[in-house]
Amino acid sequence: MAYCITHFFPGGTKAQYEAVMVAINGQLGVIPTGQIFHVAGPVPGGWQVTALQESKDSWDTFVTERFLPVMSKGVKGGFEAPPTGIEFEVGHFFQ
Repeated sequence: MAYCITHFFPGGTKAQYEAVMVAINGQLGVIPTGQIFHVAGPVPGGWQVTALQESKDSWDTFVTERFLPVMSKGVKGGFEAPPTGIEFEVGHFFQ
C-alpha cells in the first residue's frame, strides 16, 4: 500500500531544500528508489515537502539507509531544524 509523507520545515528555504536534496540524492531532480512522486515548495512560514512512497517499508528503508545517515551528519546550507510532519498509509490515489 502506498505511503504518504508530508514534512514542514519551519523557516526553511529553497536553497536549504536544494542542499539537502543534493546531499541525499547526488543531484536535483532525482528521487529515491520506491518514491512515486515528490513535490516541494514555499508555504507560509517555511518549506513544505510531500512525497508518495510505494510502501511504508520502502520509506523506512530510505530513511534508515540514506536520509538519517546524511542528516545526522548535517548538511552544509541545509535545514537547521527537523521538520514537523504527518505520515500515513494512502487510502485512495487517483491520477
